[in-house]
Amino acid sequence: MAVEPLLLVGLDPPETAELRRRLDRPVLAFETLPRIRVDRGILLVEHPRFMGHFVPVERVAYHAIFEDDFDFLAALALWEGPCLPGARGMMDLRLRLPGLVRALAVTRFGGIPRGYADRGTTVPAEGPTVAKWGNWHCGEDKARFDDAWAAEVPTLFEQFVEGEAVRIVLVGEHAWQVRMAGDGWLRSIHDPRAAFMPIDPELLDDARRLAEHFGLATVGVDYIVAPDGGRYLLEVNHVPNVTVFPEIRETYLALVVRWADEPTSD
Repeated sequence: MAVEPLLLVGLDPPETAELRRRLDRPVLAFETLPRIRVDRGILLVEHPRFMGHFVPVERVAYHAIFEDDFDFLAALALWEGPCLPGARGMMDLRLRLPGLVRALAVTRFGGIPRGYADRGTTVPAEGPTVAKWGNWHCGEDKARFDDAWAAEVPTLFEQFVEGEAVRIVLVGEHAWQVRMAGDGWLRSIHDPRAAFMPIDPELLDDARRLAEHFGLATVGVDYIVAPDGGRYLLEVNHVPNVTVFPEIRETYLALVVRWADEPTSD
């Protein structure tokens, strides 16, 4: 019996090429969002070489954030087929404000005071404050202010906390803690000074609880650790970058290969 293809969405060419080499099954790969259909429980994708011709796929490995991908993720969740890291969890966390609200109901470390302002309203600051808007989840659309903020779009606000920015990265059963770095108040795993550090067991437990709640096999959970030891959730990244560190990249590729070979339930 022919094996239906694995659909890869968002992975860069080096990772796609490596997975093609390791996988003993056909692969359809797209760096951007492909056109899809869900038809009576079957997921179909437009063939990359034949416009208008849709073919069924058995599994989807998704690793990307696109500006307009929310409906795509919702369609994967509607399909209910095998999806890595997890279609419903990605859908639940994709939009910044509702995703944070859902995560705050689960985390032990949600103590930062937060607020919201609609477009056309002004928010006074009671000390250093961070404004966040949009849904990129990529270090974009953030600003720090100390006096007042005039919201031009719907905006989330949270108290600015001095401290060390860290990320717990989970890939299957494997875990790392990354100390993020940067020259200003913003920190990132893309800064060349970002590095692994010993794992805080309580942060790891919290991140695993979040991953289990949202049904995600891979996740990146950002926290700020204050000088007094206080720990505060910043964001749950439903699609964590897995290519910055070679150790994480290799673990992710191995996870995809194992997952692709798992039998599907009838």
